[in-house]
Amino acid sequence: MKAKIKNTATAVALCLAASSGAAQAATIGDTSVKFTGYVKVDAMVSDYSDGTIASGSVGRDFYIPSLTPVGGVDEDPQFDAHIRTSRFRFATSTPTAEGDTINGVFELDFVVTSGGDERISNSYVPRVRHAYITYKNWLVGQTWTTFMDVGALPESLDFIGTTDGITFGRQVMLRYTNGGLQIALENPESTITPFGGGGRITSDDNTMPDLIAAYTSKQDWGYVKVAGLVRQLSYDNAAGIDADETSFGVSVTGKYNLSNGDDIRFTFNTGSGLGRYSALNAVNGAVLNESGDLEAIDSTGYGIAYRHKWSDKARSSIMFSAFEADNDVSLTGLATTESTYSTRVNYLYSPTKALTVGAEYAFAKREVESGLEGDMNRFQVSAKYAF
Repeated sequence: MKAKIKNTATAVALCLAASSGAAQAATIGDTSVKFTGYVKVDAMVSDYSDGTIASGSVGRDFYIPSLTPVGGVDEDPQFDAHIRTSRFRFATSTPTAEGDTINGVFELDFVVTSGGDERISNSYVPRVRHAYITYKNWLVGQTWTTFMDVGALPESLDFIGTTDGITFGRQVMLRYTNGGLQIALENPESTITPFGGGGRITSDDNTMPDLIAAYTSKQDWGYVKVAGLVRQLSYDNAAGIDADETSFGVSVTGKYNLSNGDDIRFTFNTGSGLGRYSALNAVNGAVLNESGDLEAIDSTGYGIAYRHKWSDKARSSIMFSAFEADNDVSLTGLATTESTYSTRVNYLYSPTKALTVGAEYAFAKREVESGLEGDMNRFQVSAKYAF
């Protein structure tokens, strides 16, 4: 009976943790469990100069550089509203008999998933964002790639913000951390352009994990992170093509804190074959040549954001980011993305710590190798309750 009462009390505690900002943690045995997350509602009006993004496309939910339409016909603006970026996160902490701690994280949201359509239910399927454990200096599981810097992301109503100029990704890894140094082996994947263009080959033929090393230097004024990537691009179609190419890149990111409470966040990345790591895979990592060999595609991305505090409850960010690819058009064709950029400005207000409302204007432009180009104007408003 006592065990039953104890289990019931634990269940009640977990329910309270899930519903109360003041009581987010509970204890089960030796393990502390914390439940956090947020509910976010987004509404936006998007106007494209040269075409449209189809209903149901992820580009209607948040900005993706390679999806800005080019060479089409101007249509009327489109209104969209969703709650897809809402998320919930469980974090656990278990002490060991040796005096160490085992930590676990499991987080879900509803972005880039299927579910009920907008006619009736809007019932989005949840997806796993993070699922990992840490013990001493080690992390194993799925989380942000070591080649990325979450701290350099601006405060934006868009899902990312400076999308054109960042490295971005979540994947399974084994990571070692010692102070500011991180070394990781991460799950590989290759994105390849067929000879002549016209599509994307997603290949999982790699025999080696991606190798990433990073170092973060923290100072009184902020921090700088430098990361390097070496990986194998591979494609074997079991029909005469069995090709490999080496990819490498470097990323420099950071945040500079100003004396008045404002800050500047910056990102820069460049390399050969970055592909899926850069600008949400705006171009592929490599292209097949006429002989069936892989040739890595060079690219560069950069971004900067300035955040100003109007008061303890109000702040604004203005941001700019850009991406450029060096395509061999004799191999990729003329329809591939040559460059993109976007800029945005917002105003956010938090009447209380847990609640934020805001508005944001964004302009984006994309050009493909043929010279066709198109732009996007988007106005977005959001309400977010974080617990």
